Amino acid sequence: MDDVKIVKDLIRIIEYRKSTEGFIRESEKKFDYLKSLKQKYPRLTALWIVGIPVVIIHEPEDLEVIMGSPHHITKGHEYEAILPWLQEGLLVSTGEKWHKRRKLLTPTFHFRILEDNLQSINKHSRNLVRNMLNTKGEPIVAENFVTLCALDIICETAMGFPLNSQDNEGKEYVHAIKRISSLVVTKILKIWLRRNFIFYLTKSGKEFHKRLTFLHNFTEKIIRERKITYLAEQAKQKNNQNYDDEEIYLPKKRRAFLDSMIELDLKDPNLFTDKDIREEVDTFMFEEKVFNEVFELFGDSERNATLKDLQEMHYLEKVIKETLRMYPSVPYMSRVLSQDLKLSGDVIVPTGVNVVIVPYLVHRNPRFFKNPEVFDPDRFSQENCKNRHPFSYIPFSAGPRNCIGQKFAMMELKVVISTIVRFSKIETVTKPEELALAPLLILRSVTPIKIKVTPRNY
Repeated sequence: MDDVKIVKDLIRIIEYRKSTEGFIRESEKKFDYLKSLKQKYPRLTALWIVGIPVVIIHEPEDLEVIMGSPHHITKGHEYEAILPWLQEGLLVSTGEKWHKRRKLLTPTFHFRILEDNLQSINKHSRNLVRNMLNTKGEPIVAENFVTLCALDIICETAMGFPLNSQDNEGKEYVHAIKRISSLVVTKILKIWLRRNFIFYLTKSGKEFHKRLTFLHNFTEKIIRERKITYLAEQAKQKNNQNYDDEEIYLPKKRRAFLDSMIELDLKDPNLFTDKDIREEVDTFMFEEKVFNEVFELFGDSERNATLKDLQEMHYLEKVIKETLRMYPSVPYMSRVLSQDLKLSGDVIVPTGVNVVIVPYLVHRNPRFFKNPEVFDPDRFSQENCKNRHPFSYIPFSAGPRNCIGQKFAMMELKVVISTIVRFSKIETVTKPEELALAPLLILRSVTPIKIKVTPRNY
């Protein structure tokens, strides 16, 4: 292939020193830097970062080519920093292993299994409201409360283990998760720490190893205990019931994500080892119109939300989608090309390039979202979605590597938010213009987001 043509097709190469300096600025300046690049190069931005060729893709038509392909599925260099933690779990595995895992794990997010977990989500949502109301209307940092609720939900639904962090339990696990996430970002941003042998000589690397050992031991302990319980309940069921010995039945109770993998393991030990199971468990551990809609469903009843209720929360779903448009949880994604990427207009991105996708910028494309900085849930009405490019909105990624847990996430968000709206009033303290965003492992506000929570009096 003509090297000159490749360089031309990649638009232009930004001078090495500038690009490196830009990407190691303070985290809160990252989006400003990325915005400036997009303004200069609206379709593609090409640059070098410490000798690694990088192309940032912005337009949905180009995103569809790479994200919709079954071939371009290898995650980018940035994900190497989380390999020691998640190893070859579904998030970072590739090739045949990823295809096999994805096929095996997809049924674990089946409709009935999601429905079985509603009770847990309702319970932890109530605990969240309880704890926020206990602050008596004083300004609070929302993240401190919401994070614990989300952690309780994923621990109980994924592992079948009640962490009870909202009741001030599991402190060491909660702290380890927070520190590991922070240390991973340190490793990504400080390029000189990318090499493990250097990283583990530093104070951050030594702490990372300590926290990682704790998290892996914790997960492995839960797996061992859950498997023992599973086998005991299975034996008890077999003694009490007559059924085909070829079939394996779960006890008639709520199934955790972990139970589904144990079931696969017992059916065929070659499918999942205990290490495989741990990798996947660790991976899944990563207002007025709304009130009127919720009130129509529940009135002043204190009953739990049901699946039928969630299906009727149409406006709340639009609010959630618009929130994820403006503030997508995953700030960036990347893929390493194992073969040339051929885009329209005879543009060729060559093998070996690290392709970066920034949903935060993709979601602000005025071609698809008029006045993109304005919050407007009606963007997600059926009429407005009808002719919109499917790759213009990618909060859960898209194509073959889309998020396997997106239905679970939407269910969780609806239950938690509707519970908050039913039983409390939220007053914002931090204003939108005060937000300073940082593209860390997930999108975060550099400055705390503060709110006031008071009881709702019907």
